[in-house]
Amino acid sequence: MKKQGPEKYPPLKDITDDQRIGMVREIFSTITGKYDFLNRVMSLRRDVAWRNFAAQKMRFFKTNRYLDVACGTGDLSIAVAKKHPQARVTGVDFVDEMIVAATEKVRKQGLSDRIKCMPGDAMALPFDDNHFDVAGIAFGIRNIPDRKRALAEMLRIVAPGGQVMVLEMTFVENRLLRFIYRLYLHYLLPLFGKLFSKNPAAYYYLADSIVNFPSPDEFAAAMEEVGMVNVEKHSLTFGITWLHIGRKG
Repeated sequence: MKKQGPEKYPPLKDITDDQRIGMVREIFSTITGKYDFLNRVMSLRRDVAWRNFAAQKMRFFKTNRYLDVACGTGDLSIAVAKKHPQARVTGVDFVDEMIVAATEKVRKQGLSDRIKCMPGDAMALPFDDNHFDVAGIAFGIRNIPDRKRALAEMLRIVAPGGQVMVLEMTFVENRLLRFIYRLYLHYLLPLFGKLFSKNPAAYYYLADSIVNFPSPDEFAAAMEEVGMVNVEKHSLTFGITWLHIGRKG
């Protein structure tokens, strides 16, 4: 029987980091089956373009290895493998159900020889220093309470000159779009969840996590604070999503 979530999760401002970690694990173990479908519907397939844009920005120059942190069902891993045939990809996630789904998707794409998915914690990555050319995370950093620690870990495992990439949704800054986006997050997103998901409460959480994510400038500053240099910010689809790129000096 599929896992079922609660009617609603508490607001992020009312819970501890440990409670949030447990909540995120539960959420992503209950929405795996419809995760890809809902991502495509709710982003009007823009999530595919966003991942492809991130993959295009990656540069492999030494190890030819890419690490996909909080890889979910493996979409970014697959996009990177297709864009960069020389790259070897490792995906890590701390939700077992996501690893199973990603492994099966990779197998169906015929990429099992180039993409390996395994359990892993973003705040304690199980790899040596300087092991990858690029480390990336797509739509996962907002679910990690200690973001700076996760960023520092990603920086640690990339080689000097390597890239750390963060693709993430945030609340739009354009005042003309804020009302529409707020309506979408607080009403349409939960409605889709109720119609298609075994755990509709998860989509209230996802909206909450987007609204409470730092602004692009604040997040770029956090990347610099952990030691990244030449940090870039790329606005995608009217600022709904941003790609941040930092480098290891």
